[in-house]
Amino acid sequence: MSDNMFGWEIGDDRILVLTMDDSTQPTNTMTAKCIADLQATVARLVEEKESFDGVILTSGKDTFFAGGDLNLLMNAGADDVESISRGLDAYKACFRTMETLGKPVVAAINGTALGGGFEFALSAHYRVALDKKGSVLGLPEVTLGVLPGAGGVTRVVRMIGITDALTHVVGQGQRMKPAKALEVGIIDQVVTTEDEMFTAARAWIEANPGAQQPWDVKGYKIPGGTPATPSFAANLPAFPANVRKQLKGAPMAAPIAVLAVAVEGAQVDIDTAFAIETRYCASLICGKVSGNMIKALFFDLNSINKGASRPGTFPVRKAEKVAVLGAGMMGAAIAYVAAQSGAQVVLRDVTIEAADKGKDYSRALLDKSVKRGKITAEQREEVLGRILATDDITDVKGADLLVEAVFEDLTLKKNVLAEVEPYLADDALIATNTSALPLSQLMTSVSRPASFIGLHFFSPVDKMPLLEIVVGENTSDAALARAFDFAQQIRKTPIVVKDVYAFYANRVIFQFVDQALSMLAEGVHPVSIEQATTQAGFPVGALALLDEINMKTTLKIQHGALAAAEAEGVPYIETPGTPVQERMVNEFDRPGRLARRGFYEYAEDGKRLRLWPGLLDHFHQPEVDIPFSDMKERLLVASALEAARCIEAGIVGTVADANIGSIFGIGFPAWTGGTLQYINQYDGGPLGFVARADDLRAKYGERFAVPASLRTRAEAGERYI
Repeated sequence: MSDNMFGWEIGDDRILVLTMDDSTQPTNTMTAKCIADLQATVARLVEEKESFDGVILTSGKDTFFAGGDLNLLMNAGADDVESISRGLDAYKACFRTMETLGKPVVAAINGTALGGGFEFALSAHYRVALDKKGSVLGLPEVTLGVLPGAGGVTRVVRMIGITDALTHVVGQGQRMKPAKALEVGIIDQVVTTEDEMFTAARAWIEANPGAQQPWDVKGYKIPGGTPATPSFAANLPAFPANVRKQLKGAPMAAPIAVLAVAVEGAQVDIDTAFAIETRYCASLICGKVSGNMIKALFFDLNSINKGASRPGTFPVRKAEKVAVLGAGMMGAAIAYVAAQSGAQVVLRDVTIEAADKGKDYSRALLDKSVKRGKITAEQREEVLGRILATDDITDVKGADLLVEAVFEDLTLKKNVLAEVEPYLADDALIATNTSALPLSQLMTSVSRPASFIGLHFFSPVDKMPLLEIVVGENTSDAALARAFDFAQQIRKTPIVVKDVYAFYANRVIFQFVDQALSMLAEGVHPVSIEQATTQAGFPVGALALLDEINMKTTLKIQHGALAAAEAEGVPYIETPGTPVQERMVNEFDRPGRLARRGFYEYAEDGKRLRLWPGLLDHFHQPEVDIPFSDMKERLLVASALEAARCIEAGIVGTVADANIGSIFGIGFPAWTGGTLQYINQYDGGPLGFVARADDLRAKYGERFAVPASLRTRAEAGERYI
C-alpha cells in the first residue's frame, strides 16, 4: 500500500493512525484514487483488526479534507445517475464498515473539513478539532445545489435531531468555526495544538474500547423525535412552510430535497435512510442547477478571488491609512469595512457633525456585534479607535489610499478630488466610489491619472460582497493590482470593468428593472410582477428593489444612459417602462422607501407594508394576459442579453466576472450560475436561448435584440467559458 493515500502506522500503544495525504494534489478530495484507496484501506482494517485497538483518522495536509470532486459533480448529466449513485454508495459502504468495525475510531480534524470531507469525520465515533486560524467545518452542499450524499444528512439527523440538523447544519449549509461546531453538536472536542489533538484522540480510544455509534445502540431514539412522535408531528408542517418562505418559488430543489431526506430517513433504519439520501443526492447532482451553481459559486468565484484578473508582477500591498471623503451612507460604510480590515481610517466631511454621524454607523454595527457575542467590547473599541471622524482636510495627510464617496455629482466629485490630492502620500491610490460616472470625466481633476481608479461599492457595503474595480484609459496595472489587494483586504470579491457609463452591474440591473416597469406599463398586475421576480429566483421583487434604490437615483442613471448612448452613437431603445419612473417621481411624488412613498407604502419606521393601491388605478389593465412564464423569462433574458453585450464590448473582461458580478452585485438568481451561464444552460444551449430571445423580441420589443456576437457563437455551437 505504498502508493495508498491513507498512510498506515500502528504505534506501541496499538493505536492505528490513518493519515490521508493524496500525493497527486494539494488537498484531499473525493477522487477516483480516493475511493479506490479507501476501499483497499477498509478491507485491510477488517482483515487486520486484531492488530490494533483503535483508529485515528487524520490528514497529512494543512486541511483535513476538502470534499467532493466538484469537476465531476459539475459535469454530471441525466445519463450519470447510476454511476453517481454507485459512487455515493461506495463511500457510504466504507464509512459504515469503519463505524461498525468494533474498534473505536476518532477523527483528528487538523484543519478545514467541508462537505464530503466532514462526512469522513462523521463516520468516526468521536471528533476532535484543532482550533486553527481559518479552519471551518460543515456540510455546505445545499449552497451548491446538492446535498450531503455520503451519509451526511442521515448521520447529522441521528446525532442532533431533525430540527437542529435542518436549522444549523444541512438546511442552509452553514460553514462554522470549530467552537461553533462544538456548540451545535457535530464535533465533540476542540483543542489548541496538534499535540493536544492526538493526545485527546488516544485518551478517548483508551477510555472507550467498545465504542459504537449512538444509533447502533439498542433502544436509541433520534433527539427531538420523528414524524411518528406526536409532539414532533404537530410541528412538522412548519418545515415545508419555512422552505417555501426561503425559496419564494425559485426553482431550487436542494433545500426541498434536504428536508425530504431528513424527514423520510428518520422514519426508517439507517441503511434504508442511506438509500433515500443517495436517490435524492444523485438526482440533484445530475440536474442542471447544481452544475450551474458549482461553476459559478466555486470555480468562477475561486478564479476571481485567486486574482485571475490581477496583474501578477506587483507585490501584494496592504492599505495602511485610508482617507474616506464623504460620511454619508456609502462613505460611512466604507470607513467601517476599512477599519475592520485593520487600516487606520480618516472619515472626513464638511462638518464635524456629519463626520461623527458617519462614525455612528460603525458604532451601531459594532454594538450589535457585541450584543450578539460575535466580538468583545475591547474589540469594538479597537475598531472604533481606528476611525478618525473629522472636518479637517489636513487629517488625511499621508494616506496611501483615498476613497472619494461624496454625492453622485460630477462637479462636486472633481472639486473634492482636486482639494485632497496634495495631502495624500506621493504614491497614493486615488479611487472614486462613483456608481455610474465615467472616470474619464473625473480624472482631469487629479495630477496622477495612472493612479486613479474606480471602486464601485454596493449598498449596504458591510453586507454586499461585490466590488467593481473600474479601470480608466490611463489607469496603470500597478493601480489595478493595489485595488485588487484592497478588495481582498476588506474581504470583497472584485470584478474588473471598463470605464463606461454605469459600468457592468448597473447596466444589467437596469435591463432587469426596465422589464418590470414595462410590464407595469403594459397593464400587468403589480403583485404578478413581484411574484414573477421572486419565482424567477431574484431575492426581492423588482418594484421593492426600485424602492430600495430610490427612483430619483435610478432616473439619474436612466438619463445618464440616454446621454451616454447619444455620445457613443448607439441607439437608445425606449420601452414602455421608460416613463413609469418619471410618473412615480414627478406626478405622484413617490420616489421610494427613503421618502416612505414608492411602489409600496411604508410605516414611519420604514417597514414595508403593502403595494400602493394607486398602481391599480393608474397602470393595471385587467384584460391584459401575459403568460407568467414570459414574465419570469423577460426579467432573466433581458439581463443576460445585456451581459452578452457587455462582454462583447469588453465592458466586463471575463465570463467569471460577468457571472459573479450579476449574482453578487444585483442578485441575479444563483440557480442559473449567473447571466452568461444562464445562456449556456438554457434548453438547447445558446442556440435555444437565442431562439427564445427572438420570440420575446417579436412579442415585447427591441430590448430583446440578440447581439451579433452571441448569435454567431450560438450558431457555431460555442458556449461562454
